[in-house]
Amino acid sequence: MGVLAILLLIVLMTIGVPVAWSFAAVLAYLVFIYDVNMTTLLLQGFRSLDHIILLALPLFVLAGYLMKSGGIARRLVDFIEMLVRGRRGGLGASMVYASGIFGAISGTASGAVASIGTIMIGPLAERGYPRGYASALLGISSLLGILIPPSVTMILFGVVTRQSITALFAATIGPALLLMLGLTLFNRFCAGRLFTENHPDDTMPGQKIASRWSITKSALPALSLPFLILGGIYGGICTPTEAAAVAVVAAIIIGFFFYRDLTLSRLRDSVVASAETTGTIMLILLFSFMIGRILTAERVPQELTEWITTLVQNPLLILLIVNAFLIITGMIMDDLSVTVVIAPLLMPLVVSAGVDPIHYGAIVACSVVIGANSPPVAPILYMACRIGQVSIHHAIMPAIWMILVVGLPVMMVTTFIPEVSLFIPRMLGVM
Repeated sequence: MGVLAILLLIVLMTIGVPVAWSFAAVLAYLVFIYDVNMTTLLLQGFRSLDHIILLALPLFVLAGYLMKSGGIARRLVDFIEMLVRGRRGGLGASMVYASGIFGAISGTASGAVASIGTIMIGPLAERGYPRGYASALLGISSLLGILIPPSVTMILFGVVTRQSITALFAATIGPALLLMLGLTLFNRFCAGRLFTENHPDDTMPGQKIASRWSITKSALPALSLPFLILGGIYGGICTPTEAAAVAVVAAIIIGFFFYRDLTLSRLRDSVVASAETTGTIMLILLFSFMIGRILTAERVPQELTEWITTLVQNPLLILLIVNAFLIITGMIMDDLSVTVVIAPLLMPLVVSAGVDPIHYGAIVACSVVIGANSPPVAPILYMACRIGQVSIHHAIMPAIWMILVVGLPVMMVTTFIPEVSLFIPRMLGVM
């Protein structure tokens, strides 16, 4: 019955039922099948939401919106483009790096798509990048917001699996760096071979130096944000929740007083947009907590573990099965659903195969990068295509090539070489 519930969730999301109401329908099905006391279940669900770390979620989401409306994203892109200007594939690489820095502030992929995409897709098209390719590169590079700490996805994973958020943040740094390197090399290979990239000539050396100094000086307030957030967390100065509050305050100060792009109306719009996003996430979380309670009470994860381990005893094969299942469900479900429902369901299985829960969190994050850009659902890729003003059909093949050449190898390396994800947490002493 538990497996049928997961299949029902997949079917509902595939036919276009909104995510939150798909969860509600599955919850109603489980309550009916298992004759659960709804009053007790609701109390347990609300208690699960009463978690201090969940305060970081709306704050990081708000910080992402403030980056866009306050001009911070624009200065970051200008600075990174200046660093890679004149190199083959430089502008495409700048979008990858800008998405990474954006992720180090906001922790969301959708925010990176909206902010970085609206700034960069046009210039990429002018330089000879096909819009489909540019949108695919935007979709995959925006998922660096999930891998590079702070990550909203890792916050949710830590809450539902009761793991250290700080350790999970550190565990995804290694895979993120591998993904950035892989996308940069892939883009460099494509530029000049599959399409052209024209570089405008600089006029005078003196003007070039002045321009670079001006861009760098303008970008310094924006570049201070990742150091404030990550330095505060790993320096032991503040918790992830406190770092999220610092990010919001700093984004408001920089947007209002340094760049002066942030107005009261834009601040209001950012707060409203982040509240809508957070409300949807919290509703999904509530339903997922309640679904998880029912499945755990009925021993569904344990029975699934026992069933698979009777068929397969080799830990490597178990990991391959888990990877395949995460990717397939990620192709159909959104990243939140995979993180809060599927990942905890498979956790007893991977622990039985000798995988550290923190290592498993990095594996889940890598699977989300692949699933969120793979048809038929591909929510991030669809969003990138809307920003890039191009049909999804023009972006599918470039996205598939990026997944096969970069995404899957990064996930395999992360899965079968644990030190890729565990070296930094151990070095920092957070696990």
